[in-house]
Amino acid sequence: MKTNSGNVVLGLLAGAAIGAGFGILYAPEKGSKTRRMIKRKAIDASNDLTHRINEAKEQLTQSATKKREAFENRLEDSLSQMSYKADDIIAGLEHKLEDLRKKNAQLQK
Repeated sequence: MKTNSGNVVLGLLAGAAIGAGFGILYAPEKGSKTRRMIKRKAIDASNDLTHRINEAKEQLTQSATKKREAFENRLEDSLSQMSYKADDIIAGLEHKLEDLRKKNAQLQK
């Protein structure tokens, strides 16, 4: 969902830059002044885009870190539960083995 909003923002920025460029090109100004205005607008748009990209990278990094930590916690919980269950199974098997040994000892008499 964040990717879609990022694409929308990028599209709006591109549209605004293109619109500003056409507006400047059709403005009744001298060529040198128009070129300065285009250059300034391009620099502003570039800086804004760079800022937004950096923000998106930071949000993605934070999201990935949170998801990795949540996965590691769930994995650790699952492994812990499996360990307890394995201990219970081993204890049960040891109890049954002891019962079998007793029965075998009685049969040997």
